[in-house]
Amino acid sequence: MTYRSAAPSSVVYADEAQHYLELVHRHTPSGRDTYRIVAGRYTGAAYGHWLDVDTTVAQKGIESTTWTQDGVRVRFTTGHETFVPARFFMSGR
Repeated sequence: MTYRSAAPSSVVYADEAQHYLELVHRHTPSGRDTYRIVAGRYTGAAYGHWLDVDTTVAQKGIESTTWTQDGVRVRFTTGHETFVPARFFMSGR
């Protein structure tokens, strides 16, 4: 894991659970680096809603995450952004 953000206590979703977003770096046996955003109830990126992220963008890092009732917005230092709607990571997904 290269980055972790937790939803602030001021943002409570319908499932009333704590939620996290992590940027995970994996090095495959073939020598390829991959990056994935995982959003959900659990740390360690073992389970949740995931999105693959372009390696060039991910390697530059995450500038910020903004948690709202609608979901979480991730801004990379490159200026790229992605938004994960809350309905995709609530209730154990």
